[in-house]
Amino acid sequence: MADIDGNLSSFYDRLCQEVDCGKGTCVGDISYPLSYKCQCQTGWKQTPYDDVNDEHEFLPCVIPNCTLNYGTCQPAPPPVPQKEVPHNSSFFDPCYWMYCGDGACTNNGKYRHMCSCNPGFSNLLNTSYFPCYSQCTLGSDCSEIIRVASSTADGTGNGTTGTGSTPGGNPASTILPGKFQWMIILVMSMLMALK
Repeated sequence: MADIDGNLSSFYDRLCQEVDCGKGTCVGDISYPLSYKCQCQTGWKQTPYDDVNDEHEFLPCVIPNCTLNYGTCQPAPPPVPQKEVPHNSSFFDPCYWMYCGDGACTNNGKYRHMCSCNPGFSNLLNTSYFPCYSQCTLGSDCSEIIRVASSTADGTGNGTTGTGSTPGGNPASTILPGKFQWMIILVMSMLMALK
């Protein structure tokens, strides 16, 4: 049994290397949907809706948990959509799940996305997979969260690369990149057969 636990631990480590949790940390466990969840750093959350974060723990932490002044400078996010779980591959389309603020989600590869901002808006922290906001949308209580996140993004105090992407130039990756979901199915099937 210890061998299986060691293999699962190794599996979760590899899984978390593939998952980008934004301003959060990946935690692998078979009891979570998709076998992982993102634990957000203080000041960050996964969705713009406070009452649905627990249901979407697999999403990256890209929404600042501070006052966002919607109204004259940016429209408020639409109400929580009543989406049915798709019965096809669109479940794995990151744009199905992502909130891009005042921008459009672009699926730029299997399980990868970026938020393309409308004129007058920019990606939060200049990171391509963070939502698009205008400066007037961010409340005064957001400045500390943004300042700390910017100063720790690359460990040098300089923030992100400035290219609208994560350090190293990789766009966001959500759900499971590549053919990784098939590996999960295979491993889970083997574990069930061993019991």
